[in-house]
Amino acid sequence: MGKKRKGDPVHGWLVLDKPAGLTSTQALGKVRRLLNAQKAGHGGTLDPLATGILPIACGEATKLVGHVMGSHKTYRFTVRWGEARNTDDCEGAVTASSEARPSPAQIEAALPAFTGTISQRPPAFSAVKVAGERAYDLARAGEDVMLQERSVTVHAFRLCGTPGPDLADFEVDCGKGTYIRALARDLALKLGTYGHITALRRTRVGPFAVEDAISLEKLEDLSHNTGAITALKGIATVLDDIPAFALTPAQAHRLQTGQPVLLNAQMASVMDHAAGKETALATQNGTPVALVTIKDGMLHPARGFNFSQ
Repeated sequence: MGKKRKGDPVHGWLVLDKPAGLTSTQALGKVRRLLNAQKAGHGGTLDPLATGILPIACGEATKLVGHVMGSHKTYRFTVRWGEARNTDDCEGAVTASSEARPSPAQIEAALPAFTGTISQRPPAFSAVKVAGERAYDLARAGEDVMLQERSVTVHAFRLCGTPGPDLADFEVDCGKGTYIRALARDLALKLGTYGHITALRRTRVGPFAVEDAISLEKLEDLSHNTGAITALKGIATVLDDIPAFALTPAQAHRLQTGQPVLLNAQMASVMDHAAGKETALATQNGTPVALVTIKDGMLHPARGFNFSQ
């Protein structure tokens, strides 16, 4: 027999408002302990400097972490002009400086170049792997890390204010893999100066916004009253952007045993109104059964859920 996991079979999403100073892994560990969850993972790393939305998946929700990591995200951040740092944020060492300071008009004029599909080189201090090693581990060891550029998508890039000549506040809506520190670095270079991030807050990940989030302090208070579990959201919360089908017990059993289910007229009608989506959620009595793909008039199980463990 396999070794029984410690903890409870907790399933769902905990939307954490991560505080500054903690790594995402440390925050995950604290949440897992407070929920006494057997299994948990986070949906998208935040730097220790950063605060804000860190979606934490428990139990069967961990099967949907990839879906969340691919969601649109929103960040608010502050850039300080005049200094380049090796980490591209205020925690690193100064590597270059400039007396040049951009005006608000110059900043606004530069933003369109960083909107849409753009090419971006991730920071040397990032979780990108180089020959099996994390880039930040190599950089901390003193190695010269130069990562390959890659395409990312920035949906919107807004200047929110200029508290002083050295500072500017921004908001960005972006897709998967976008590094905000790299955006700040590259924007500064385009403006003829250097820059780095001094504050960073993630305000949205897919369906989760700061209004949905809970602090570690609040979660700890709830745990003292055995109420931490009430902070969880259902695992299907992150699947609001795909169609859903209600199955009969017999159909659900077929999917759970790896067999396809015939696409009936009602299901076909739902798919016709789903803007070309090829993935759907199958449920039975409101409980997720599986993610399914549609092919040749059949529902094929792509990822099954098991809440009995």
